[in-house]
Amino acid sequence: MLLKINRLIKLFLLVLILLNCTAQNKKDAADFFLKGNRALNQKNYAEALRLYDEAIAKNADFSDAYLNKGITLLKLGRTNDAYEVLTEAIHTDPSLVQANLVRSEAALDLGRLNEAKADLEQIEKQYRDSTRFHVIRGNLLVAQGNPSAAIPEYDMALKLSRTNVEAYVNRGAVYYRMGSYNEAKLDFETAVTLDPAQPQALNNLGLIASRNKQWPQAIAYFDQVLSRDPAEPLSLNNKGYALLQTGRAEEARKLIERSLEKLPENGYALRNLGIYYQQKGNTLEALKSFNKAIQIAEPVELLYGLTGQAYFAQNNVAEACRIWKQGVVLKDSLAAAEAAKNCR
Repeated sequence: MLLKINRLIKLFLLVLILLNCTAQNKKDAADFFLKGNRALNQKNYAEALRLYDEAIAKNADFSDAYLNKGITLLKLGRTNDAYEVLTEAIHTDPSLVQANLVRSEAALDLGRLNEAKADLEQIEKQYRDSTRFHVIRGNLLVAQGNPSAAIPEYDMALKLSRTNVEAYVNRGAVYYRMGSYNEAKLDFETAVTLDPAQPQALNNLGLIASRNKQWPQAIAYFDQVLSRDPAEPLSLNNKGYALLQTGRAEEARKLIERSLEKLPENGYALRNLGIYYQQKGNTLEALKSFNKAIQIAEPVELLYGLTGQAYFAQNNVAEACRIWKQGVVLKDSLAAAEAAKNCR
């Protein structure tokens, strides 16, 4: 009997020790979590990631730590890892709908459009008054090839928050693609008013200035981006194009080649390098660049028109007309003009 009592006492003490350890682990996890949040707010992402890992090691059911770890991984550009960690957050606590919101963004970045759509549909009731929700849903509609349907989503995001810079930038990008350049310009200018360093808005304002052949103004916009990020590939290329139009071909080539080092599959940069070679009278090199851009199979303004001109300069009228006729189908305005003038 005494032996049984001793065993019960030992078991009771063991349970107390385990409960005390569990409580201490949860306290330690909470401490690591709060320190991780401070590091995340300070944009010290590597340290935040370490601290969230410490929190999860102390408490494997800490769903908020998984959520914030996922957010940190997104900040670090580790989107696949972020998606998996956010999935773990949802498995740990299915009511943590913020994890679905963040995971939908990760899915969108990964091109997993069905998964992004499913996450947004699951949390729509809880997030109908969230400006972030409507921006992500607008982004999804653009990715699905339905940009006109995205505009009301961005409108709603801005109704909920007039200072949502991303909504202005993304709505402006849709307007730009639709050829509504005045509306696009207004959105980009509003974004820059709210955030003077916003790179996409500045770059796009430079593109609009380029369309209007306002080359000094365009270059000034691109320079604002490059003054903060000298290796930003889109502004490097776009400034290069503006320089090509103002007789500064060698400066332009250097910028375009730097852009291609960062983004080798940028059809616009390949087109612009072709323009450089065309200006220099090197038709063979121009055609190499133009045809590389065509092979990427992404829309690039004037590409088919310029490629046809290069073939035409070689007296290869048949190939020039073949390319121009392809461009007509793709609504390339230069190709249409050249085909009408030179082809039967």
